[in-house]
Amino acid sequence: MVPRTQIPALRSLDLPPEFEDLTGHINGDVKVIVSILAERAAERLMLSKRQTQLLQRSIWNRLVDAVNAEVKPLSAGHR
Repeated sequence: MVPRTQIPALRSLDLPPEFEDLTGHINGDVKVIVSILAERAAERLMLSKRQTQLLQRSIWNRLVDAVNAEVKPLSAGHR
């Protein structure tokens, strides 16, 4: 029996108060980026539905981590 790969939980944006009003916009942009990249990869690499879902979650989590890491130092409390 082949072990199943755990599907990682989706991370969420954790923006400082100065940027909270941008959360919806950034979430929407990240969603579009993830969709485009995963769709293209699925087509070109002929990924299964499960592989595509794992790729989408991986891209989402990495992009959200990157945004969180880059915006955090910009908060007033961090200075």
